[in-house]
Order: sequence, then structure tokens, then C-alpha cells
Amino acid sequence: MCNRSEEQGKEIVQQPHLDKIRIKDLLVRGILGINPDERKNRQDILINVTIWADTRAAAASDAIEDAVNYKTITKAILAHTENGAPMLVERLVAEVARIAVLGDERVQAVEVSVEKPTALRFAGSVGITIYRTRAELLGTE
Repeated sequence: MCNRSEEQGKEIVQQPHLDKIRIKDLLVRGILGINPDERKNRQDILINVTIWADTRAAAASDAIEDAVNYKTITKAILAHTENGAPMLVERLVAEVARIAVLGDERVQAVEVSVEKPTALRFAGSVGITIYRTRAELLGTE
């Protein structure tokens, strides 16, 4: 059974016995957008990822092989974002969620936000946040 709670004004779903691993404020330069300038010039893209996984085995063993390898997941997100060129933020946020889930079999769910800090003239940024389960992303739901 999932518990629902409020975090910074948004509803999130907390899985029982799952812990959160956060990758915060990952700043990447990449191609993202539909405007001609966005298609040829790299821009700042801000990515935040929250991974839900059971970390109890790693805590008990203190062994790296029992831990979610967030460094590998982060490197995959960076490479994908730097080398890709999606038109829409919606596409990139979904791709990042899939990368995080595929990066380690212990990842059971993920929340990803992708923001474009320079997209709107009078706004700090604009972006999208999604929450996806492993089952949703792998089609086993």
C-alpha cells in the first residue's frame, strides 16, 4: 500500500519500505526546444531526480555492490542529455525517468524534473516534473 504525503506543496507517492536517493540540481548543457535558436545553440538544462529504492541491504552490509549506483545513473543522464536533441521537455523528462529505472534493478520508482532556466523572459525557469514506477516504464503493470 502506498502512502501519500505533501512535499513542498506537491503531492508525492511514497512506496512502503523504499528510500529516496536524490540527484539535485544537475546542470547540463544541451539542445532542447523547438525554436531555431534552441535547435543550434546549447542551453542550460536543470535536472532533478528522486529515486525510490530499498537501501536497507546496502546499509546493513556497507558494501557498494548492495547500493544503487547513482554515479552510473547520473553519468548516463548527462551523456544522454548532452548528446540528444529532443524538441520537447516532455520527451526529455520521460527519457531521463527511463534511464534512471534501467540504470539499476533496485530502482522501483522515480520522480524527475527537467527545467529550462532561460526559456521564459520573466520566469526563473519552466519545466515539467513526472513520477513513474518501474512497472509503468517497463510495461509490466
